[in-house]
Amino acid sequence: MLDIKKEYVITDDNRKKAVLIDIETFERIEETLESYGLGKYMEEVKDEDALPINDATAYYETFSPHQI
Repeated sequence: MLDIKKEYVITDDNRKKAVLIDIETFERIEETLESYGLGKYMEEVKDEDALPINDATAYYETFSPHQI
């Protein structure tokens, strides 16, 4: 399990409002979530037919550089 060192931001009435974590921990959490999401998506589309490379390339080229 991921060891997360955290600090709490406390309100004037002593209630937890936010959590501070270091950037390395945040980036590891973010990467883990992205990997999980990609894995779930791959499971969803595993039975779909893949595009032939020419069709995929043509589709990819329809995007402008700022959309990629």
